[in-house]
Amino acid sequence: MMPTADNGTLSAPTDQANPAASAAAASFAALLGKLDYLGAADIESIRQAYRFADEAHLGQLRKNGDPYITHPIAVAAQCAEWKLDAQALMAALMHDAIEDCGVTKQELVERFGAPVAELVDGLTKLEKLEFDTREQNQAESFRKMLLAMAKDVRVILIKLADRTHNMRTMGDMPRSKWQRISSETLEIYAPIAHRLGLNFTYRELQDLAFRFLHPWRYEVLAKALNKSRTRRRDLIARVQREVEAEFVRHGMAVRIVGREKTLYSVYRKMDSKHLSFSQVTDIYGFRIVVPELNDCYTGLGILHQLYKPLPGKFRDYVAIPKVNGYQSLHTTLIGPFGTNIEFQLRTHAMDVVAESGVAAHWLYKASEPGSDMSQRLGTQWLQSLLDIQQETHDASEFWDHIKIDLFPDAVYVFTPKSKIMALPRGATVMDFAYAIHSDVGNHTVSARINGEQRPLRTELTNGDVVEVVTADNAEPNPAWLSFVKTGRARSKIRHYLKTVAHEKSQDLGQRMLSQALRSEGISTLPAEDGSHAATWEKLLRFTGNRSRDELLSDIGMGKRIAGMVAKKLAVLLSETGLKPDALLISTERYASGLDESVSQGVVTLDGSEGMSVQYAPCCKPIPGDRIVGYLGRGEGLVVHSEDCPVSKRLMLRDSERFLEVEWADEPVRSFETTVVVTVTNGKGVLARVATAIAAAEADITHVDMGDEPAQTATDIRFTVAVRDRQHLADVLRSLKRTTSVIKAQRFKP
Repeated sequence: MMPTADNGTLSAPTDQANPAASAAAASFAALLGKLDYLGAADIESIRQAYRFADEAHLGQLRKNGDPYITHPIAVAAQCAEWKLDAQALMAALMHDAIEDCGVTKQELVERFGAPVAELVDGLTKLEKLEFDTREQNQAESFRKMLLAMAKDVRVILIKLADRTHNMRTMGDMPRSKWQRISSETLEIYAPIAHRLGLNFTYRELQDLAFRFLHPWRYEVLAKALNKSRTRRRDLIARVQREVEAEFVRHGMAVRIVGREKTLYSVYRKMDSKHLSFSQVTDIYGFRIVVPELNDCYTGLGILHQLYKPLPGKFRDYVAIPKVNGYQSLHTTLIGPFGTNIEFQLRTHAMDVVAESGVAAHWLYKASEPGSDMSQRLGTQWLQSLLDIQQETHDASEFWDHIKIDLFPDAVYVFTPKSKIMALPRGATVMDFAYAIHSDVGNHTVSARINGEQRPLRTELTNGDVVEVVTADNAEPNPAWLSFVKTGRARSKIRHYLKTVAHEKSQDLGQRMLSQALRSEGISTLPAEDGSHAATWEKLLRFTGNRSRDELLSDIGMGKRIAGMVAKKLAVLLSETGLKPDALLISTERYASGLDESVSQGVVTLDGSEGMSVQYAPCCKPIPGDRIVGYLGRGEGLVVHSEDCPVSKRLMLRDSERFLEVEWADEPVRSFETTVVVTVTNGKGVLARVATAIAAAEADITHVDMGDEPAQTATDIRFTVAVRDRQHLADVLRSLKRTTSVIKAQRFKP
């Protein structure tokens, strides 16, 4: 007895030789036979939509000569298989009406109501998408499609039904289009079907795309699979008989269905693992549908008593479902003659969800009114698309964020309160933190995995218990972008960095423009409203900025020089009657020896400036050093030591971009600098040096011992965080008193 292949694999090409037969199969009468789950009023509405579509497409033919209306009927029939509501079926019948027949959206609203018109309009926008090779256009198309499905998942369900029928009849299309449409199906539509749990559609789209993308490979594999089927018929029949008898003996009523791997999945396994066809051992398997959830585990015990399980091949997706809602127990057993056979055990409800995914919501509504057990399927991911869209307006960036989510190979981890969270394989601690909440991610400082302190970039594995530690003053680090894996984490980090960088640079820009304006004799920066609104408008036209905030941000980021903007602003203010104060000009420009509270001509730094101020990595200035500020182009304010060779070269080339800076009396954080320690090599010397630094209450943030083989005397470079020059002197004294240390000094470029 041969198992039935219920995976959507094509057993024979679509019958295109007989258009009349195709038309009959796709007639409205055939569709009516699938609408028994709907009421009479709904069926009449669908009939009206059919008549409207039939009239609109009158005279149009498909490539094989069939009336065009056969295509919308076939799409609606697929939607009826998923038990979609009447509105979705009406939209499926009319999905090409706006695009191909000149029907307006307003006309659909008047005849069939706004919800149906919105669905048809959403589908029309998808039809217009051209997935060409230009990356930006392609990314924009993806974005529109994914957002359309996020707003109403019925849009993408109808689109997937449309694509499935088009793929089934691809043989009628010119061969020149096979490559593009099949690649698009394999790369975009099949993964979306999988992400939404539409397993049957996912597998069929893969096989159809494979068939037209690689026709020769498809035919060779199909022949090999047919031969294998013939050879193993007796073996499969024996296994099915023995399994059925065993369940009967235990008094358990089950439904046993044969399962065969799709041609594409066989091909992909051969290609990725470099196997021959004969080496692929899990082509055949069985699905066992049981009455109740507990019967899944009872059935597993029965199977494991009948055949020996293969170690490491058991997966429990019932207790921990896949991210698309899929639930089943998977086990691989060693059958007769040492053949590996996979078994899946699930309840009827799980089986519906496994094959129909997000569409199971309508299936349940049809069979069990009031049931919403699958309504949550896919909704978290769909909502995350809208969240990412709100923070990402660049189409390519949006596509980068969600690309990883279309191909989920999940890892399951636990919160300290034993809540299970599913993340893509390769996800890190930071992905976990942002999956909990964006505020948790933004303020994460450290993490414990299974009770042990671990770095934030640590990749998570199945079963890890993850606990993140947060601090109110912590901020996202740009370096996190190099290792996070989920689109949510990446978009949240980028959004925060852009927002905070803008705010910090705006604040710095305001301080710098105010300072420059004082040098022009104007004591305060005028407000944007009231009598000076027109002045700001003229200034923005001069600078080319859209708003005052954008101008201040550009000054803070070094894109505009504060002095030049201040000169123009002073001229504009003088036109309104506000004259410069000569005393203030002389005070600002020539009173360097006067009290600082009078001058106010210096930018004061305390370490709280954030990303708008960078401390140069070449000289690593610390409080107590004489410093200068360089307004880099687009980099914000870069602070160098006064004697830094880099700043001296910049001074010669770009002196107008330097401004006066000074340290605050009490900086709010520590600053990094580099210390070079020359040591006599020996056992435990690194530990002693590290202990000496710790004894001086300094933190070590990096150690560099170089690549050269160890000599009798070796230089070790430590990057240490200190409060100021006095603290650094304490560190150096502590080092010099340490055994084995020959010399300790601050590194200067």
